[in-house]
Amino acid sequence: MLAFIARRLLATIPVLAVVAVFVFLLLRLTPGDPAAVIAGENANAAQIDAIRGKLGLDQPLATQFVVWIGRVLQGDLGESFFYKKTVAELIGERLEPTLMLSLATMVIAILVAIPMGVLAAYKHDTWIDRATMAFSVLGFSVPVFVIGYLLIYVFAIELGWLPVQGYGRLARGLPNFLERIVLPAATLSVIYIALIARITRASVLEVLGEDYIRTARAKGLPEAKILRRHALRNAAVPIVTVIGIGIALLIGGAIVTESVYNIPGLGRLVVDAVLARDFPIIQGVILLFSVAYVLVNLAIDLAYTLFDPRIRY
Repeated sequence: MLAFIARRLLATIPVLAVVAVFVFLLLRLTPGDPAAVIAGENANAAQIDAIRGKLGLDQPLATQFVVWIGRVLQGDLGESFFYKKTVAELIGERLEPTLMLSLATMVIAILVAIPMGVLAAYKHDTWIDRATMAFSVLGFSVPVFVIGYLLIYVFAIELGWLPVQGYGRLARGLPNFLERIVLPAATLSVIYIALIARITRASVLEVLGEDYIRTARAKGLPEAKILRRHALRNAAVPIVTVIGIGIALLIGGAIVTESVYNIPGLGRLVVDAVLARDFPIIQGVILLFSVAYVLVNLAIDLAYTLFDPRIRY
């Protein structure tokens, strides 16, 4: 097991290196001059050149990359052009909202999607199964921002149950946090529920046709026990896999959701940085998301042994 973990950690190094090169080149090769943006519309050529030299943007791309990657390896993600703060400090300030939104979304999605998928498989070819599949198709088809505006209109404007925008930090109390995280998490969880429910249904439906399920029923075991201990556990590997893959959807959806609900998280930070062409922030946040995604998938690989003892590394 330790050897497997070591191999997987080493395998993440070239992956992250490719991500770093791609992000660096993508931002540098896009049209526009960040020095001109920083200087403003009324700046002259000399002022723009001075800013470009101060930021090191007048150096060759290779030199810029070597300098940047050397600082990253030392834990220095650079300093924001506009906020005049270090990127690490900005990420620290914005990390809690995004992290809490992601955790709340995953909890809602898993608690709703897995029972939904199991029930759809158990009630195969009934209205419950068809309703679950229709919801899955709808969840993939409707954009996140549309779902967000619909929930805001119903629960915030018409019913007045929940606040429209903003984020309540945990330090201000649990009730304030919960009432402001419910709508964003519900919005972001729809596509995640659709994905997990669909895979859960397919996996459990396949397992329900196995011989050991018929044997368990012949022994007189309750259906609930059969579904929980025999069907769901043996179908858990593809379900856990899709949960890990869905983290990519979660990261992308968080950016849109934070913009809709005016949540001061990493998603909003990325949007503002893209509009301002603030390279250090964009690079730092994308690298953070990439590391998180790689580590989550490593944890998913290790979790396989908990659900299927036949898997050995």
